Amino acid sequence: MTIFRTTLIITAVCFLVACNNQQSTFSNSGASASSLAGKLIVTGSSTIAPLAAELAKQFESMHSNVKIDVQTGGSSRGISDVRQQISDIGMVSRQLKAAETDLSSHLLAKDGVSIIVHKNNPISELSEQQIKQIYLGEITNWKKLGGHDVKITVINKAEGRSTLEVFLKHFQLKNTAIKPTIIIGDNEQAIKLVANNTSAIAYVSIGTAEYDIALNVPIRTLPLNGIEASTKTVLSNQFPLSRELNLITKGELSTLSKAFIEYTRNSTISSTIEEFGFVPVVTR
Repeated sequence: MTIFRTTLIITAVCFLVACNNQQSTFSNSGASASSLAGKLIVTGSSTIAPLAAELAKQFESMHSNVKIDVQTGGSSRGISDVRQQISDIGMVSRQLKAAETDLSSHLLAKDGVSIIVHKNNPISELSEQQIKQIYLGEITNWKKLGGHDVKITVINKAEGRSTLEVFLKHFQLKNTAIKPTIIIGDNEQAIKLVANNTSAIAYVSIGTAEYDIALNVPIRTLPLNGIEASTKTVLSNQFPLSRELNLITKGELSTLSKAFIEYTRNSTISSTIEEFGFVPVVTR
């Protein structure tokens, strides 16, 4: 009986040592889920932020010792914060520029930028020329476009917003030439203003607009060049005003940053990306 008990104790000790050695190996390699710990700060694009916050929440639920803080402020903030090491990961709603080669981009999804009006605005479509004339202050009343006799409320984005840069580039406009009624920051601000003003016009992320429309927010997206503004036309590369949604980093990634970015690049989160109205780009 004594010999049997001794054998069991020796076996148990060996098993525990083996487990501890295995855990140590995972910890050193960064391969174990339990080995991930620490905090990530993610800042930048207000377009990406709601999606990033949801992905962060999912990631945290799998790694109890991880905390991810997602903050908005525009793509320019994301770039600036990463460069200054204020944040670990930036969110940028466009491709990186030639002057930003010190940064690395990690493609998260695709999105389009759509013109939006109130649901009750009778205008069903605007030409690119008409859109330019509205933003340049050359057309100031909806009546001239076949709408109601009311002054157009022109909503523009603040400097540093990538949606603004995409809009200006596509319509070949200079921000200094635009005659806005209101200047706002993020997409939700623009959508809220349009939803509460039947004479307003703005441009926002298609993904964000589709998400809010599904929640019965009273706005409509307008087609561009006869092409419907939707995630479907973005996916098929038909919609002319589309962009990349990127996570950006600088230098060598920490184990935690790398693990989170790898999670956002996995096909298992495609449904989450689609729920936010964006187009997944990873199918593996």
